[in-house]
Amino acid sequence: MLVIDRGSREREASEELEEICKKVKEKGEYSFTDFCFLEVEPPYIEDGIEKSLKMGLDSLTIVPYFLYPGKKVKLAVSEVMKFQKDTEVKFVVTKPMSMHKTLVDLVDNRIVSALNENQVDVESKKVDVLVIGHGSKDPNAQMSLNYVVDGLKEKYENVSRCFLEIEQPDIFEGIKACEKNNPEVLVIVFYFLHEGAHVKTDINNDLKPALENSSLKKVCITKHLGTDNKMIDLIVERAKEVENAN
Repeated sequence: MLVIDRGSREREASEELEEICKKVKEKGEYSFTDFCFLEVEPPYIEDGIEKSLKMGLDSLTIVPYFLYPGKKVKLAVSEVMKFQKDTEVKFVVTKPMSMHKTLVDLVDNRIVSALNENQVDVESKKVDVLVIGHGSKDPNAQMSLNYVVDGLKEKYENVSRCFLEIEQPDIFEGIKACEKNNPEVLVIVFYFLHEGAHVKTDINNDLKPALENSSLKKVCITKHLGTDNKMIDLIVERAKEVENAN
């Protein structure tokens, strides 16, 4: 298996991908797992394919490791498939990490963990949730985030979403909208794969002043999605979908 990530200069992103590949190899019983980046930093796709093909494989499962379908996924897939003509190793490509019930479960895990870590003991129907996504010009990206938001609505009082950039509502507007509901507790979900610059810095540049100027009583903030075991389950499940079909 070769996992293709967008790419990040943050050391934590590579460390998380190493951990993910290790867990996926074990759970999916793969002979080889590795990751590469579409852009920003090496190893790039060419490096990842070259290393993979040296392993004497019969087939290679390619995982576009993106939360949203869109241009980046299409670019990653088209880049990797350029190498198919030069090898007898069969490439199969999974769907990205979107529009799947396991993602809803993963986010729910993050919410429950944040409440426990903050020693907040209230029933879920008294909890509001705000999911912060990256934002994209691709309409399918918003559809993917809405899928997660809608999947959480049965359990929690109010569930909404906002975006770091590109789309509206932005983080300030998202917090204002939550204030109107006057929640007993608000859990803010960082809907990002890695602890990159967005999670470390960019979100907080907007979120901290927005919260300081709000009248919200109790706010808990989740960790990003990271190496949660549910993510490992999702990667393996996506892989088996295409492997079993071929």
